[in-house]
Amino acid sequence: MSTLLSIGRDVQGYEMYATPVCKDIFSATIAATTDTTLTVPSNFQNWIAVITVEPSKTVWFALNTAAAAPAGATFASSSSELIGYGFPLNNSKKVNAGDVLHFFSETGTANMSVALYAIS
Repeated sequence: MSTLLSIGRDVQGYEMYATPVCKDIFSATIAATTDTTLTVPSNFQNWIAVITVEPSKTVWFALNTAAAAPAGATFASSSSELIGYGFPLNNSKKVNAGDVLHFFSETGTANMSVALYAIS
């Protein structure tokens, strides 16, 4: 059974949440220069993926397409987003059942986990 994420309000009325212990946790040591994937389960339609990356490692993330590092020194359109240790606001993503999460490390292995919280 999956864990439903519940968001409440603190005593001043601001939205806040403390995540319950998750039942849908996936972890891996991703290899350098290898696109590593995780398919979102289908027992709920909507999910929040909380992505945690080993300290001092950076990982590129893409949804439903291969993740890749930037190709040059100028800004260009990309389907990949940099996530990793020290990027706490970017590590939660709304995803759907059947989506494929792609992860890529360009310089070395990275330990990481993805906790999936069902939302209704």
